[in-house]
Amino acid sequence: MRKLLVAVAAAAVLLAPLLVLLLAPAIAQAQSPIVIKFSHVVANDTPKGKGALKFKELAEKYTDGKVKVEVYPNSTLYKDKEEIEALQLGSVQMLAPSTAKFAPLGIKEFEALDLPWLFKDDVTYSNAMKGTVGKWLFQKLEAKGITGLAYWDNGFHMLSANRPLLKPTDFQGLKFRISGSKVADQYLRIMGSIPQIMAFSEVYQALQTGVVDGCENTASNYLTQKFYEVQKDITVSYHAHLQYAVIVNSKFWSGLPPDIRAQLDKAMAEATDYTNSIARQENEEALAEIKKTGKTNLHYLTEADRKAWQEAMQPTYKWAKGRVGQEVLDLIAKELDVKMN
Repeated sequence: MRKLLVAVAAAAVLLAPLLVLLLAPAIAQAQSPIVIKFSHVVANDTPKGKGALKFKELAEKYTDGKVKVEVYPNSTLYKDKEEIEALQLGSVQMLAPSTAKFAPLGIKEFEALDLPWLFKDDVTYSNAMKGTVGKWLFQKLEAKGITGLAYWDNGFHMLSANRPLLKPTDFQGLKFRISGSKVADQYLRIMGSIPQIMAFSEVYQALQTGVVDGCENTASNYLTQKFYEVQKDITVSYHAHLQYAVIVNSKFWSGLPPDIRAQLDKAMAEATDYTNSIARQENEEALAEIKKTGKTNLHYLTEADRKAWQEAMQPTYKWAKGRVGQEVLDLIAKELDVKMN
C-alpha cells in the first residue's frame, strides 16, 4: 500500500505540469474579457465621441471588467461607407452612424428624420425618438442583422460656404457636402445648389481645396474638425437635425450572457442620458469658440429669412412620400403634430 501511495504521488508530480499546460488555454479564455469594438467617424471631444467614451467607462465598470470596450474615433478603423458592412460581418461590434446611413441597406424610412424644419427643438426630437417613431424605426433594422440600442442627439445643422447664405438665392450653383441623405440632397437641390456625398474624414480637405464649396453640420463638428478654418461664412440656420443611432451586431448581442447584456443595457442607458444632456451645451460652447477665433463670420437668419428658407424647402415634404413612404410620415406627423404637405 505504501508503495502504491508513493507511485500515485510521483505520478501526480509528473503529470501536474502537463495538466497546467493542457488547461492553460481554457483558463485564459475563461478569464479573457469580451471585446466590443466601437467605431465612429467623429472626434473624441464631440457629444458622440464623449458618449462612446462614457459607455466604455460604464460598461467596463458594471461588468467588473468582463467586457472591454475599444473605441476607435475619427474613422481610424472604418469610414462612413465601410462601417455598417463591417458591423454586419462582425469585424466591429458597435457603431453610432447618422441615421441617414441606413438608406443604402434599403431602410429609407430613417431619412424622414432629415426633413427640414421638422423638430422645433431638442425636447421635441428627444420625445419622438423615445416614442413610437424611434421604436418603429429600430424594428426595421432587425432583418439586417442589426439591433438598435439608443438614439444620440447631436443638435441642429448649420450651413457654411465662402459667402453669406441668407437668402435662398445665395445657394445657386454652390457644391455642398452631404453625408448621404436623399432628403438633404433634395432640399439643397431645391435651393439651387449641387449636393455631393462624401466621407466625413474627407470634408476638411475638400473644403480647403474647393472640391466642395460648403457643407452642413453641427457646431461641435465644425469646431472639432476645424471646418471653420476653411469656410469664411457660417449661417446658424438650425434648418435640420443631426441624430445618431447606436447599433450593435445582433448575433453578437444575442450571444452575450444575459447578465452581461443587462449590465451593458444599463451602461448604454446612462451613456445616452449623458450624451443627450451635453449635446446642446457642447454646440453652444463650440459656437462661442468658433466666434472667438475670428476666422469665420457667423450669420443669423431674420424671421423673414427663416420663413423664406422654410417656404423654399417645403416641397421636400411632398417629394419625401415617394422616398421614405407614407407610413413613417404618418407616424411622425402624429407624434409631432405637424403637417407633411
